[in-house]
Amino acid sequence: MRLIAEREGKTVADSDPAIVVEGLRKTYGGKPALAGLDLTVPSGTVHAVLGPNGAGKTTCVRILATLLRHDGGRAEVAGYDVLRHPDEVRHRIGLLGQHAAVDEELSGRQNLEMFGRLHHLGGRRARERADELLERFGLAGTGTKAVSRYSGGMRRRLDLAASLIVRPRVLFLDEPTTGLDPRGRTEVWESVRSLVGDGTTVLLTTQYLEEADQLADRVCVVDHGRAVADGTTDQLKARIGGDRIDVVVRDAGQLAAAASVIGMASRAATVDTDPDRRRIGARVTDRVAALTETVRALDAAGIEAEDIALRRPTLDEVFLHLTAERTDEQTGDEARATTHEETPV
Repeated sequence: MRLIAEREGKTVADSDPAIVVEGLRKTYGGKPALAGLDLTVPSGTVHAVLGPNGAGKTTCVRILATLLRHDGGRAEVAGYDVLRHPDEVRHRIGLLGQHAAVDEELSGRQNLEMFGRLHHLGGRRARERADELLERFGLAGTGTKAVSRYSGGMRRRLDLAASLIVRPRVLFLDEPTTGLDPRGRTEVWESVRSLVGDGTTVLLTTQYLEEADQLADRVCVVDHGRAVADGTTDQLKARIGGDRIDVVVRDAGQLAAAASVIGMASRAATVDTDPDRRRIGARVTDRVAALTETVRALDAAGIEAEDIALRRPTLDEVFLHLTAERTDEQTGDEARATTHEETPV
């Protein structure tokens, strides 16, 4: 096994986690942003962190990037504690924040050379590294053009290139495609896949569930400063009941009858109806049998279907389901706490 670093008398190997977070806490003005977050990111993978606004995603990234001190718990990046060895961490990471860090008046090449000099590469090496990165991110032909003339996708790729000046082992991407059109997002995704193929570990925070589905090996769902679920996208999708059958009936007047027929034929525990779209949905366990029986039952009942689809749960549905579970748990805890407070001792 190839060793890549040594610290405090211990060796750090390729197989060791790139990021370890245990019980991480951070409070702003008495309000917890992180309330005991746990997270482990294997080396050479993309790990997505999903969560609603205010869930603590950016706070976590800022702590791991040594830009913010945490109040409790432990955080380790590339084998180094972020509080005890911040300089060692900084030498091994790259960070792409939510807002562009490049100078729009300079050209792409000038920006990258400037970042190289700031990282003490020296003039010649900074120019060589700028050329390498412009080529890698498909910007070689635009290197002399002012960044103000770049498209959104080109600008974000340049931002990503700038974060790689020092060839980081771990790269933090904090909502990297916010505000980009579909083409720009695709360009960034392709760049991220290329980085991971070369062995870089990526921690990605995003509000685009499609982005996590496209890029991530594993997904951590964060809500109210805690991890409420962690696993592959398939594992998370399995938590809400497997496959789903959706039927759109031609006649809205047959919606109730169709829901009853579909529920019995698919053996679904619950059936959802959407009157506005004339749609019935049911979660099923045996996808092929459910589809076959549903088609037969609808035909026997004389109910005409405009569309029938069998699909996997989306990550959007997983996210809504998991965060709703967390909200229900908190509401229950608050109710129990209130009852306890009001009960005489």
